[in-house]
Amino acid sequence: MNLNKCMFMGNLGRDAEVRQAGESKVASFSLAVSEKYKDTEKTEWVNCVAWGKLADIAEKYFKKGTKLYVEGKVQTRSWDGENGKQYRTEFVIFSFQFTGGPKQEGDAPKSEPAPTLPKMEDDLPF
Repeated sequence: MNLNKCMFMGNLGRDAEVRQAGESKVASFSLAVSEKYKDTEKTEWVNCVAWGKLADIAEKYFKKGTKLYVEGKVQTRSWDGENGKQYRTEFVIFSFQFTGGPKQEGDAPKSEPAPTLPKMEDDLPF
């Protein structure tokens, strides 16, 4: 059995950028995830993408500074660039929750539920 699931909570570094990709929309955004150790703080920037309905929500509500909890999967893309093969690791978001941050305009959705997982077999080999 394999599992590809990541969870992050942090602040948006910029407004979500939305573009059309074929018949679907895709939103790209960066999430600043910080850790504190005694007197120091380290911030990692997580590249995230959201497709379809989530991209529509991101376009309207994902603004710089918004605090989010996101769940998704890791994905690495590659392409041929000017300096040879280029790679980008990003996280494809399938669920989120607003956890604070700047006040949202309008009635922002509270969260988007995770997809239902398939029922697992009861007779496990251990």
